[in-house]
Amino acid sequence: MSQESPTPPASPAEALAIFRSRFAQPKLADGSPVPLHVHEFDIGYLVYRTYPTPTDAAGRPMPPPPGGAKVIVAKDTGETYTVPNLPTESAIALYRQQREPGA
Repeated sequence: MSQESPTPPASPAEALAIFRSRFAQPKLADGSPVPLHVHEFDIGYLVYRTYPTPTDAAGRPMPPPPGGAKVIVAKDTGETYTVPNLPTESAIALYRQQREPGA
C-alpha cells in the first residue's frame, strides 16, 4: 500500500503535493475539485477529502455515504499509506498499529 517518494515532506503543503502527485483529484457534481484537508500529527500527515454535508429533500443533514479512504503521508519517508475512512484519531491509531514492528 505504500509508495516511494524522493523526499520526505517537511510541511502540510508538501504532504498535499505528494498526495496530489499519486492520487486523482476527486470532483464534485459541478466539476469543481473536492477540497482536501491535511491533519498533521507527530509521524505523518492525514490527507482526506472534505465533501459538503449531504441533505435530504427537506434540507436536513444526512450522514455521508459509507466507504472511502484516507491517506497518510509518512514524515520520515514520504511514503503513502491508505487507511479506511475512519474518524481522524481512529485512522491515525490504525496507522500506528500498522507501523509497529512485526505488524
